[in-house]
Amino acid sequence: MSTFVLVHGAWHGGWCWDRVAAPLRAAGHAVLAPTLTGLSERAHLLTPMVGLDTHVEDVVRVLETLDLRDVVLVGHSYAGQVVTAVADRVPERVALRVHLDAFVGEDGECARDLLPETVAHHWAESAEQQGFGWLVAVRKLSVLGVTDQADVDWLTPKLTPHPWRTYLDPLRLTGAVDAVPAAFVECTDWMRVFAAQADRARAKGWPVHEIATGHEAMVTAPDELAALLDRLTR
Repeated sequence: MSTFVLVHGAWHGGWCWDRVAAPLRAAGHAVLAPTLTGLSERAHLLTPMVGLDTHVEDVVRVLETLDLRDVVLVGHSYAGQVVTAVADRVPERVALRVHLDAFVGEDGECARDLLPETVAHHWAESAEQQGFGWLVAVRKLSVLGVTDQADVDWLTPKLTPHPWRTYLDPLRLTGAVDAVPAAFVECTDWMRVFAAQADRARAKGWPVHEIATGHEAMVTAPDELAALLDRLTR
């Protein structure tokens, strides 16, 4: 059985994986889902200095402190940047990284540059007009493909603004990450902001899987996602 470390994207916290963690644990896997600094229940730690390196360090510390090895590292959305950098820092601890509708960045690239221009402009405008120049307000959940009211009610109270700096900080990679196997999962029933990232993954020779749901697959299709993650480890 595998050890999964599930890394959430913008605005969320580790709790957003609860519906996926339960079936993975039932299948015999160990699951950890840390909340990144400055978000959700750790929002009290948010400052303008929180950037990509902060979140990379969050996850590296989990792996090193708990001496985790052969980890399946899953990054959703923004966290594609995080898991890429983590796997580059400690490749000996990571057996597989899975990009769930997530960025597939190269050395020197920042997340903002990987967004479609219209989306990147919206984020920058949100930070400037609503976030004091350094915070991105929570997006409307319907835009992300979450429409069931029970899901909206579960997510909304827990979501918090995201530090814009994490989208502006470039990846700094040594190349060690290239030795870590990777897979991509695209969520296809929404505006498909990460379609170009799925194409990048294909060009790299990664297996690319599709789930017919919105961007928040861990909320709207947790059983299907858990079953896919389980299969990827076997």
